Amino acid sequence: MTALVTMSDVARRANVAVSTVSHVVNNTRHVQPETRAAVEAAIAETGYVPNSLARQLARGGGQTNTIGVALAAVSNPYFIDLVGAIVRGLSARGKMVFLADTAEDPAREIEIIRSFHRRRVDGILLAPAGVSAPWPTLDYLARNKIPSVLVDRLIAPAFSQAGCDNALGITLLYDHLRRRGHERIALVAGQPLIASTTQRVAAFRACAQAAGAPVTGLIVTGTSDVAAARRATCALLAAPKPPSAIMAGNNHAMIGVMQAIRDYGLTVPEQMAVVGFDDFEWADCFQPRLTVVRQPVEAIAEAALTLLDQAMETPAAPPQTRIFAPELILRDSCGAPIKPFSPESARVRQAHSGLVASSQDCSV
Repeated sequence: MTALVTMSDVARRANVAVSTVSHVVNNTRHVQPETRAAVEAAIAETGYVPNSLARQLARGGGQTNTIGVALAAVSNPYFIDLVGAIVRGLSARGKMVFLADTAEDPAREIEIIRSFHRRRVDGILLAPAGVSAPWPTLDYLARNKIPSVLVDRLIAPAFSQAGCDNALGITLLYDHLRRRGHERIALVAGQPLIASTTQRVAAFRACAQAAGAPVTGLIVTGTSDVAAARRATCALLAAPKPPSAIMAGNNHAMIGVMQAIRDYGLTVPEQMAVVGFDDFEWADCFQPRLTVVRQPVEAIAEAALTLLDQAMETPAAPPQTRIFAPELILRDSCGAPIKPFSPESARVRQAHSGLVASSQDCSV
Protein backbone atom coordinates (compact mmCIF):
# COMPACT_ATOMS: atom_id res chain seq x y z
CA MET A 1 0.00 0.00 0.00
CA THR A 2 1.44 3.38 -1.04
CA ALA A 3 2.10 5.73 1.89
CA LEU A 4 0.07 8.93 1.96
CA VAL A 5 2.15 11.95 0.94
CA THR A 6 2.07 14.61 3.64
CA MET A 7 2.78 18.31 3.74
CA SER A 8 6.02 17.49 5.55
CA ASP A 9 7.15 15.39 2.57
CA VAL A 10 6.54 18.34 0.28
CA ALA A 11 8.44 20.67 2.62
CA ARG A 12 11.48 18.37 2.65
CA ARG A 13 11.46 18.07 -1.14
CA ALA A 14 11.23 21.87 -1.58
CA ASN A 15 13.65 22.54 1.29
CA VAL A 16 11.22 24.92 3.01
CA ALA A 17 9.27 25.00 6.27
CA VAL A 18 5.96 23.15 6.55
CA SER A 19 4.26 26.48 7.26
CA THR A 20 5.49 27.77 3.89
CA VAL A 21 3.88 24.80 2.12
CA SER A 22 0.67 25.49 4.04
CA HIS A 23 0.67 29.13 2.91
CA VAL A 24 1.15 28.09 -0.70
CA VAL A 25 -1.57 25.43 -0.57
CA ASN A 26 -4.10 27.58 1.31
CA ASN A 27 -3.02 30.93 -0.17
CA THR A 28 -3.04 32.44 3.30
CA ARG A 29 0.12 34.58 3.04
CA HIS A 30 2.35 36.05 0.35
CA VAL A 31 5.18 33.70 -0.64
CA GLN A 32 8.14 34.77 -2.79
CA PRO A 33 7.59 33.67 -6.44
CA GLU A 34 10.70 31.48 -6.53
CA THR A 35 9.75 29.79 -3.26
CA ARG A 36 6.16 29.26 -4.45
CA ALA A 37 7.48 27.72 -7.67
CA ALA A 38 9.67 25.31 -5.69
CA VAL A 39 6.77 24.25 -3.50
CA GLU A 40 4.44 23.76 -6.48
CA ALA A 41 7.12 21.68 -8.21
CA ALA A 42 7.51 19.54 -5.07
CA ILE A 43 3.73 19.04 -4.93
CA ALA A 44 3.71 17.85 -8.53
CA GLU A 45 6.69 15.54 -7.99
CA THR A 46 5.34 13.93 -4.82
CA GLY A 47 1.70 13.74 -5.92
CA TYR A 48 0.60 15.48 -2.73
CA VAL A 49 -3.19 15.99 -2.42
CA PRO A 50 -4.22 18.73 0.03
CA ASN A 51 -6.68 17.86 2.77
CA SER A 52 -9.69 19.70 1.38
CA LEU A 53 -11.79 19.00 4.48
CA ALA A 54 -9.26 20.66 6.76
CA ARG A 55 -8.95 23.61 4.37
CA GLN A 56 -12.70 24.12 4.23
CA LEU A 57 -13.00 23.96 8.00
CA ALA A 58 -10.23 26.51 8.36
CA ARG A 59 -11.68 28.88 5.78
CA GLY A 60 -15.40 28.45 6.22
CA GLY A 61 -15.92 28.56 9.94
CA GLY A 62 -16.71 24.85 10.13
CA GLN A 63 -18.44 24.38 6.76
CA THR A 64 -17.39 21.36 4.70
CA ASN A 65 -19.89 21.73 1.83
CA THR A 66 -20.90 18.08 2.29
CA ILE A 67 -24.32 16.62 3.06
CA GLY A 68 -25.05 13.13 4.37
CA VAL A 69 -27.98 11.30 2.79
CA ALA A 70 -29.17 8.11 4.51
CA LEU A 71 -31.98 6.17 2.85
CA ALA A 72 -33.20 2.59 3.03
CA ALA A 73 -33.39 0.33 -0.03
CA VAL A 74 -31.76 2.73 -2.47
CA SER A 75 -32.31 0.01 -5.10
CA ASN A 76 -36.02 0.89 -4.97
CA PRO A 77 -36.85 2.90 -8.12
CA TYR A 78 -38.57 5.57 -6.04
CA PHE A 79 -35.50 6.13 -3.89
CA ILE A 80 -33.27 6.08 -6.98
CA ASP A 81 -35.35 8.93 -8.40
CA LEU A 82 -35.33 10.74 -5.04
CA VAL A 83 -31.55 10.44 -4.67
CA GLY A 84 -31.09 11.70 -8.22
CA ALA A 85 -33.22 14.77 -7.49
CA ILE A 86 -31.37 15.40 -4.21
CA VAL A 87 -27.94 15.10 -5.85
CA ARG A 88 -28.95 17.52 -8.61
CA GLY A 89 -30.21 20.00 -6.05
CA LEU A 90 -27.07 19.76 -3.93
CA SER A 91 -24.83 20.07 -6.98
CA ALA A 92 -26.61 23.31 -7.87
CA ARG A 93 -25.82 24.47 -4.33
CA GLY A 94 -22.13 23.58 -4.72
CA LYS A 95 -22.29 20.72 -2.22
CA MET A 96 -21.08 17.12 -2.34
CA VAL A 97 -22.96 14.07 -1.07
CA PHE A 98 -22.17 11.16 1.23
CA LEU A 99 -24.79 8.53 0.35
CA ALA A 100 -25.51 5.46 2.49
CA ASP A 101 -28.12 2.70 2.50
CA THR A 102 -29.46 1.94 5.99
CA ALA A 103 -30.97 -1.37 4.78
CA GLU A 104 -33.95 -0.71 7.09
CA ASP A 105 -31.67 -1.59 10.04
CA PRO A 106 -31.89 0.87 12.97
CA ALA A 107 -28.47 -0.21 14.31
CA ARG A 108 -26.85 0.32 10.92
CA GLU A 109 -28.70 3.60 10.55
CA ILE A 110 -27.31 5.17 13.71
CA GLU A 111 -23.78 4.03 12.83
CA ILE A 112 -24.15 5.75 9.46
CA ILE A 113 -25.35 8.93 11.15
CA ARG A 114 -22.41 8.82 13.57
CA SER A 115 -20.06 8.33 10.61
CA PHE A 116 -21.56 11.37 8.86
CA HIS A 117 -21.10 13.33 12.08
CA ARG A 118 -17.43 12.32 12.35
CA ARG A 119 -16.94 13.50 8.77
CA ARG A 120 -18.32 16.90 9.77
CA VAL A 121 -21.11 17.02 7.22
CA ASP A 122 -22.99 20.31 7.19
CA GLY A 123 -26.38 18.59 7.34
CA ILE A 124 -28.20 15.29 6.99
CA LEU A 125 -31.19 14.07 5.00
CA LEU A 126 -32.68 10.91 6.51
CA ALA A 127 -35.48 8.48 5.62
CA PRO A 128 -35.80 6.83 9.05
CA ALA A 129 -35.80 3.04 9.32
CA GLY A 130 -38.71 1.39 11.06
CA VAL A 131 -38.32 1.27 14.82
CA SER A 132 -40.58 1.57 17.83
CA ALA A 133 -40.27 4.86 19.71
CA PRO A 134 -38.00 6.24 21.01
CA TRP A 135 -35.89 6.62 17.90
CA PRO A 136 -32.17 6.40 18.82
CA THR A 137 -31.08 8.07 15.58
CA LEU A 138 -33.37 11.05 16.07
CA ASP A 139 -32.24 11.36 19.68
CA TYR A 140 -28.63 11.42 18.45
CA LEU A 141 -29.35 14.11 15.85
CA ALA A 142 -31.19 16.28 18.36
CA ARG A 143 -28.63 15.80 21.13
CA ASN A 144 -25.75 16.80 18.83
CA LYS A 145 -27.71 19.64 17.20
CA ILE A 146 -27.02 18.35 13.68
CA PRO A 147 -29.08 20.19 11.02
CA SER A 148 -31.34 17.43 9.70
CA VAL A 149 -34.45 16.93 7.59
CA LEU A 150 -36.55 13.78 7.38
CA VAL A 151 -37.59 12.74 3.89
CA ASP A 152 -40.35 10.38 2.76
CA ARG A 153 -41.08 9.05 6.26
CA LEU A 154 -42.72 11.72 8.37
CA ILE A 155 -42.57 10.67 12.01
CA ALA A 156 -41.23 13.52 14.14
CA PRO A 157 -42.66 17.06 14.10
CA ALA A 158 -39.62 18.14 16.14
CA PHE A 159 -37.67 17.86 12.85
CA SER A 160 -38.34 19.51 9.52
CA GLN A 161 -39.82 16.96 7.12
CA ALA A 162 -40.79 16.59 3.47
CA GLY A 163 -42.79 13.79 1.94
CA CYS A 164 -45.92 12.55 0.24
CA ASP A 165 -49.49 12.36 1.52
CA ASN A 166 -49.62 8.57 1.87
CA ALA A 167 -53.23 8.51 3.03
CA LEU A 168 -54.37 10.45 -0.01
CA GLY A 169 -52.45 8.13 -2.34
CA ILE A 170 -54.13 5.02 -0.91
CA THR A 171 -57.51 6.71 -0.98
CA LEU A 172 -57.14 7.61 -4.66
CA LEU A 173 -56.26 4.00 -5.52
CA TYR A 174 -58.96 2.45 -3.34
CA ASP A 175 -61.72 4.74 -4.62
CA HIS A 176 -60.70 4.07 -8.22
CA LEU A 177 -60.92 0.31 -7.67
CA ARG A 178 -64.32 0.67 -6.04
CA ARG A 179 -65.58 2.69 -8.98
CA ARG A 180 -64.36 -0.10 -11.26
CA GLY A 181 -66.61 -2.53 -9.41
CA HIS A 182 -64.19 -4.18 -6.96
CA GLU A 183 -65.33 -5.08 -3.45
CA ARG A 184 -62.64 -7.49 -2.21
CA ILE A 185 -59.51 -5.35 -2.43
CA ALA A 186 -56.22 -6.53 -0.92
CA LEU A 187 -53.07 -4.65 0.09
CA VAL A 188 -49.56 -6.08 -0.11
CA ALA A 189 -48.02 -3.72 2.43
CA GLY A 190 -44.42 -2.62 2.79
CA GLN A 191 -41.92 -2.97 5.62
CA PRO A 192 -43.65 -2.98 9.03
CA LEU A 193 -43.00 -0.09 11.43
CA ILE A 194 -41.77 2.41 8.84
CA ALA A 195 -43.94 5.51 8.69
CA SER A 196 -44.99 5.22 5.07
CA THR A 197 -46.24 1.66 5.61
CA THR A 198 -48.18 2.43 8.78
CA GLN A 199 -49.81 5.46 7.14
CA ARG A 200 -50.77 3.49 4.02
CA VAL A 201 -52.15 0.56 6.00
CA ALA A 202 -54.16 2.90 8.23
CA ALA A 203 -55.59 4.66 5.18
CA PHE A 204 -56.47 1.32 3.57
CA ARG A 205 -58.37 0.24 6.70
CA ALA A 206 -60.19 3.58 6.80
CA CYS A 207 -61.19 3.28 3.15
CA ALA A 208 -62.49 -0.26 3.63
CA GLN A 209 -64.43 0.73 6.73
CA ALA A 210 -65.99 3.72 4.96
CA ALA A 211 -67.01 1.46 2.05
CA GLY A 212 -68.31 -1.31 4.29
CA ALA A 213 -65.84 -3.63 2.57
CA PRO A 214 -63.98 -6.60 4.08
CA VAL A 215 -60.43 -6.20 5.34
CA THR A 216 -59.65 -9.30 7.43
CA GLY A 217 -57.10 -11.46 5.64
CA LEU A 218 -56.74 -8.88 2.87
CA ILE A 219 -53.71 -7.04 4.27
CA VAL A 220 -50.47 -9.00 3.97
CA THR A 221 -46.86 -8.00 4.54
CA GLY A 222 -44.66 -7.90 1.46
CA THR A 223 -41.92 -5.81 3.13
CA SER A 224 -39.66 -4.10 0.58
CA ASP A 225 -38.55 -7.40 -0.92
CA VAL A 226 -39.76 -8.86 -4.22
CA ALA A 227 -39.67 -12.47 -3.02
CA ALA A 228 -41.59 -11.66 0.18
CA ALA A 229 -44.23 -9.76 -1.79
CA ARG A 230 -44.53 -12.69 -4.19
CA ARG A 231 -45.12 -15.14 -1.32
CA ALA A 232 -47.61 -12.80 0.33
CA THR A 233 -49.54 -12.45 -2.91
CA CYS A 234 -49.59 -16.22 -3.35
CA ALA A 235 -51.28 -16.46 0.05
CA LEU A 236 -53.95 -14.03 -1.08
CA LEU A 237 -54.59 -15.92 -4.29
CA ALA A 238 -54.82 -19.26 -2.49
CA ALA A 239 -57.31 -18.02 0.12
CA PRO A 240 -60.87 -19.43 0.13
CA LYS A 241 -62.14 -15.97 -0.81
CA PRO A 242 -59.39 -14.33 -2.91
CA PRO A 243 -59.49 -10.65 -3.77
CA SER A 244 -60.51 -9.32 -7.15
CA ALA A 245 -57.98 -6.49 -6.93
CA ILE A 246 -54.54 -6.15 -5.35
CA MET A 247 -52.82 -2.96 -4.31
CA ALA A 248 -49.01 -3.05 -4.15
CA GLY A 249 -47.63 -0.91 -1.33
CA ASN A 250 -44.35 -0.04 -3.10
CA ASN A 251 -42.36 -0.69 -6.26
CA HIS A 252 -40.70 -3.90 -5.10
CA ALA A 253 -44.05 -5.23 -3.91
CA MET A 254 -45.47 -4.52 -7.36
CA ILE A 255 -42.89 -6.81 -8.98
CA GLY A 256 -43.68 -9.58 -6.50
CA VAL A 257 -47.42 -9.15 -7.06
CA MET A 258 -47.05 -9.43 -10.82
CA GLN A 259 -44.83 -12.50 -10.49
CA ALA A 260 -47.38 -14.26 -8.28
CA ILE A 261 -50.22 -13.44 -10.66
CA ARG A 262 -48.16 -14.91 -13.47
CA ASP A 263 -47.44 -18.01 -11.35
CA TYR A 264 -51.15 -18.68 -11.12
CA GLY A 265 -51.77 -18.12 -14.81
CA LEU A 266 -54.12 -15.21 -14.17
CA THR A 267 -54.66 -12.35 -16.57
CA VAL A 268 -54.70 -8.66 -15.66
CA PRO A 269 -57.18 -7.01 -15.55
CA GLU A 270 -59.59 -9.73 -16.77
CA GLN A 271 -59.12 -11.95 -13.71
CA MET A 272 -57.18 -9.71 -11.32
CA ALA A 273 -56.90 -5.93 -11.12
CA VAL A 274 -53.59 -4.45 -9.97
CA VAL A 275 -52.60 -0.95 -8.81
CA GLY A 276 -49.47 0.33 -7.11
CA PHE A 277 -48.04 3.06 -4.92
CA ASP A 278 -45.21 4.80 -6.85
CA ASP A 279 -44.72 5.22 -10.54
CA PHE A 280 -41.55 4.09 -12.31
CA GLU A 281 -40.29 4.41 -15.85
CA TRP A 282 -41.25 0.87 -16.87
CA ALA A 283 -44.76 0.90 -15.36
CA ASP A 284 -45.98 2.12 -18.74
CA CYS A 285 -44.21 -0.82 -20.44
CA PHE A 286 -46.05 -3.64 -18.64
CA GLN A 287 -48.84 -5.42 -20.45
CA PRO A 288 -51.26 -4.20 -19.36
CA ARG A 289 -49.94 -0.78 -18.42
CA LEU A 290 -50.08 -0.26 -14.64
CA THR A 291 -52.31 2.19 -12.81
CA VAL A 292 -50.38 3.84 -9.96
CA VAL A 293 -50.11 6.92 -7.79
CA ARG A 294 -47.04 8.99 -8.56
CA GLN A 295 -45.18 10.84 -5.84
CA PRO A 296 -43.86 14.31 -6.80
CA VAL A 297 -40.21 13.37 -6.34
CA GLU A 298 -38.67 16.61 -7.59
CA ALA A 299 -40.90 18.73 -5.37
CA ILE A 300 -40.20 16.57 -2.31
CA ALA A 301 -36.43 16.70 -2.91
CA GLU A 302 -36.36 20.48 -3.41
CA ALA A 303 -38.50 21.06 -0.33
CA ALA A 304 -36.20 18.84 1.74
CA LEU A 305 -33.14 20.74 0.52
CA THR A 306 -34.76 24.12 1.18
CA LEU A 307 -35.69 23.03 4.69
CA LEU A 308 -32.13 21.79 5.23
CA ASP A 309 -30.75 25.13 4.01
CA GLN A 310 -32.93 26.84 6.62
CA ALA A 311 -31.88 24.42 9.37
CA MET A 312 -28.20 25.06 8.62
CA GLU A 313 -28.57 28.82 8.36
CA THR A 314 -30.95 29.32 11.29
CA PRO A 315 -30.66 26.42 13.75
CA ALA A 316 -33.17 27.99 16.16
CA ALA A 317 -35.91 28.32 13.53
CA PRO A 318 -39.01 26.19 14.21
CA PRO A 319 -39.27 22.96 12.20
CA GLN A 320 -41.64 22.71 9.25
CA THR A 321 -43.42 19.81 7.58
CA ARG A 322 -44.10 19.88 3.84
CA ILE A 323 -46.55 17.27 2.55
CA PHE A 324 -47.23 16.87 -1.16
CA ALA A 325 -50.22 15.35 -2.90
CA PRO A 326 -49.59 12.35 -5.16
CA GLU A 327 -51.10 12.05 -8.64
CA LEU A 328 -53.30 9.17 -9.81
CA ILE A 329 -51.99 7.83 -13.13
CA LEU A 330 -54.75 5.88 -14.84
CA ARG A 331 -53.70 3.11 -17.20
CA ASP A 332 -55.09 -0.33 -18.06
CA SER A 333 -54.67 -2.67 -15.07
CA CYS A 334 -57.90 -2.06 -13.13
CA GLY A 335 -60.91 -3.55 -14.92
CA ALA A 336 -63.35 -5.63 -12.87
CA PRO A 337 -62.84 -9.38 -13.37
CA ILE A 338 -64.89 -10.90 -16.17
CA LYS A 339 -64.60 -14.43 -14.78
CA PRO A 340 -63.47 -15.10 -11.18
CA PHE A 341 -60.75 -17.69 -10.89
CA SER A 342 -60.96 -20.82 -8.73
CA PRO A 343 -59.22 -20.64 -5.33
CA GLU A 344 -58.82 -24.43 -5.42
CA SER A 345 -56.94 -24.11 -8.70
CA ALA A 346 -54.81 -21.42 -7.11
CA ARG A 347 -53.88 -23.66 -4.19
CA VAL A 348 -52.87 -26.43 -6.57
CA ARG A 349 -50.68 -24.05 -8.53
CA GLN A 350 -49.16 -22.75 -5.27
CA ALA A 351 -48.28 -26.27 -4.13
CA HIS A 352 -46.55 -26.99 -7.41
CA SER A 353 -44.65 -23.69 -7.37
CA GLY A 354 -43.41 -24.14 -3.79
CA LEU A 355 -44.43 -20.59 -2.96
CA VAL A 356 -46.16 -21.45 0.30
CA ALA A 357 -47.14 -18.54 2.49
CA SER A 358 -49.88 -18.02 5.03
CA SER A 359 -52.29 -15.15 4.65
CA GLN A 360 -52.04 -12.93 7.67
CA ASP A 361 -53.38 -9.56 8.64
CA CYS A 362 -50.53 -7.04 8.70
CA SER A 363 -50.04 -5.75 12.24
CA VAL A 364 -48.61 -2.38 11.29
